[in-house]
Parts: sequence; C-alpha cells; structure tokens
Amino acid sequence: MNQGVDALLARARAGMRRLDPQETWAAMAGGALLIDTRTDVQRAKQGDLPGAIVIDRTVLEWRLDPTSEHRIPEATGHDLRIVVVCRQGYSSSLAAAGLRAIGLHRATDLIGGVEAWLEAGLPITTEPADVRE
Repeated sequence: MNQGVDALLARARAGMRRLDPQETWAAMAGGALLIDTRTDVQRAKQGDLPGAIVIDRTVLEWRLDPTSEHRIPEATGHDLRIVVVCRQGYSSSLAAAGLRAIGLHRATDLIGGVEAWLEAGLPITTEPADVRE
C-alpha cells in the first residue's frame, strides 16, 4: 500500500466535493466561511481574498471546532459550510479533511487554490486581512 503524500492526498479528497473558484464565490455569498491558510509571505505575494478569515494551519481545527474553548465566534456548529484555501489547492485538501475528521462534515476546499482564484479573475481586496490567532 502506497503511503506517500499522493496517497494521503487521495484519501483526504475521497468523498469530498471540492469547489472551483466560481462555486467558492457563490458559497461565500450563501454564507460559507472562506478560510485562508496561506502564510504571510504567500498572502503578501498573491493578495488577500475579500471576506476570508486567515487562520494559521497549525491551529485550524481548534479555531473551527464548535466545541473547542479556542474557537472563533463564527464556529457555531458542525453543520457550518467551510471552504479552505491555500496557494495551490493541496494543503487545503488536507486541512479540509482534518476538519471533516472532527465532525465539520461540510468542510471542503478550493480546487487550484488562490492561483485558480486569480486565474478566474475573482477579486483581491486591499482591505486589511481578517487574521485570527
């Protein structure tokens, strides 16, 4: 059995309906949380996404688990729709799988990451990012 990163990624994506950039934009309009896990360097290079909440990958599950004492106020229940984004759409799949593993069954990610968002011509904001620690 292959235990490499490609196998891990395939298992993470199994059963998850990932979203393209336009579907992500529509999900946000419908109330989904857009969670940006990119590093400060990546965000400085690519820009920030309007309406996104920036959460470091190392604390993601604690901030979004509605039963965690360290959750953000938006983490109101396990039925919350969450779309995770990263630079290219790889680590976001692993992050979404981690969220699903703790009961956030509607968590998914953006196919192609912010690179796909930019290629689709979707907006970048000049407003300060909503960074949560």
